[in-house]
This record gives sequence, C-alpha cells and structure tokens, in this order.
Amino acid sequence: YFGILWAFIQPAISVIVYWFVFQIALGSQPVSNVPYILWLISGLVPWFYFQEALGSGTGALLQYSFLVKKVVFKIEILPIIKVLSALFVHIFLVAFVLFLYILMGHFPGTTALQVFYYSFAMFMLNVGLAYFTSAFNVFFRDLSQIIMIVIQIGVWLTPIMWNMDSMDVPEGLAIFFKLNPMYYITNGYRLALIHKIWFWEDIYQLFFFWMVVFTLIGAGYFTFEKLKIHYADSL
Repeated sequence: YFGILWAFIQPAISVIVYWFVFQIALGSQPVSNVPYILWLISGLVPWFYFQEALGSGTGALLQYSFLVKKVVFKIEILPIIKVLSALFVHIFLVAFVLFLYILMGHFPGTTALQVFYYSFAMFMLNVGLAYFTSAFNVFFRDLSQIIMIVIQIGVWLTPIMWNMDSMDVPEGLAIFFKLNPMYYITNGYRLALIHKIWFWEDIYQLFFFWMVVFTLIGAGYFTFEKLKIHYADSL
C-alpha cells in the first residue's frame, strides 16, 4: 500500500536504529563539532544509494527477461536504468539531509554542492559493478543473495558508523579501508558537508577512485557484451 514510500521508510528506520545504538546506548559523542546524527547520516545516505542501486542493478536482466529476449532491444541500458532509478530516491534523501543540517544550525556552505559530484561518482561506480553482477546473475541466480551479504558486511568495513580518524587504526589497516571506493564517497560527503573541503584537494584519492571506476566500467561492459549471446537461453 505504501509503494514508493518504502524507499524512504526503510532508510529512515535504519538511521533511527543506528542512531539509537551508537549515540543513545553506546554514548557516541559529537564528531568534528557536529551532532553525531548529522555525521552519521552523511555517511549512511550515500551507502543507502549504493546498496539499492547494486541490489536492483544485479537483478536487472532477470527482472526484465522479456526484454532481454527481444533481439532489437538494447539490453545494455537495463542495469543503467536500475541504477538511475535508485538515484532519484537518493536525491530526495540528500535534500532531507541538507534540510536537517540547516534545521540543527549547521549550514554546510558552498562545499555542499559537491554532493552532486559525489552522487555522480557513485552512479558511475554502480554502473560498472552492475554490468558485472547483472551479467553473472543470469547464470548464477544466488549471486544476488551473496551481494546482499557482502553489502551487510561492507557497511561495517567502511567507516560509516565509526570514525576512523578518532581511533588508533594501524597505518596499514587504514590504507586498506581507504582502498574501498565507497570510502571515497562516504568520506567525501562528510568532507563536503562538515569539513568544507573540496574534492580536488586530495588528488591522490581522486585519481585512484576514478581509475577504479573506469576500469570497472570498461571490464564490466566487456563482460556484459561477451556473455550477451547466452542470456536469452538462460532466462
């Protein structure tokens, strides 16, 4: 009955649960002079988009199997459509985050405009991954379930609920966390909204992220096209 509202209800419930556990139960303190809830949602909202886009993108070919079997249809756009549809929900969630910042007296400033850059960066990352996962999901139907498990683990391996800068994390382990492309995104939202730092100020992270993304898109699209002749027979 709620339809599209579930796309907003589920993230809202997740935020409330994480906030209650970490701030109310465990007593998490303000981070970088902002309330913990603002710091938390700055990392969670991009993760919600990543989770939804990758999950729906993985099942794109199965969901639209009737289109895959049509010879004239460009099935290459199916994963992109799913990733793009998740982006629309993300934009509304970002607007809510900005509203909450202002409501609590923490106006982000002009650097907040970077959320559009980071949203685009995450869109490209999801497209590259979705080409891979949607292609293999046709032949290995349990892949979508495995993806969900990986996402559940990944949210804890990405510094979203916990602040890596305030912890005594060994340098080697810190480098490992920063190799995660989603670290670049979630940390980028916080740099834009809280620390007021522009994305080009860390050129090494910028270069590494886009190198990973373009590699994923190229290799993912190649794999998608290579396996395309087998899709109709397997669906």
